Amino acid sequence: MEAAIVALSRELSKLRTGRASVGMLDHIIVETSGMKMPLSRLAVVSVIDSQTLAVTPYDPNPLKEIEHAIVTSPLGLNPSLDGHRLITPIPPLTKEHIQAMCKVVTKSAEDVKQSIRRARQKALDAVKKLGSNFPKDEAKKFEKEVDEMTKKFVKSAEDMCKAKEKEITGN
Repeated sequence: MEAAIVALSRELSKLRTGRASVGMLDHIIVETSGMKMPLSRLAVVSVIDSQTLAVTPYDPNPLKEIEHAIVTSPLGLNPSLDGHRLITPIPPLTKEHIQAMCKVVTKSAEDVKQSIRRARQKALDAVKKLGSNFPKDEAKKFEKEVDEMTKKFVKSAEDMCKAKEKEITGN
């Protein structure tokens, strides 16, 4: 259940909101010297202000490849060269983009809830498998704890998604 929440957190950090965040570029893959590498292995991404990211490569040679990878990503970003780094302004979101992002957040929330429920079912199946080796009152107590834990994790996932939707819509 905890792994599902961590995965959701990672997934939500990749989503583009109207504000700059370092996690926005985590999923970008750069092809340099015939090899594909994540951007994080080639450069440091930092936030200059709420609307601007700076991408500073460890080695200035693949700067053009990094720029190309950012431009061709589905984020709609257009970095500009500033010496040995790229400055990437974050454009404001369109209404359609905001709606699409909210749908992605909702889908992510549903996927995580299903994952949490599957983990709950696995735990309950494990108790049933033990059967007679496990006292009935202990089994009931365990089921109740698993249900409480499930509710807690589902609520946590819902809260994370509501916060992300609020961040995206700016409300």
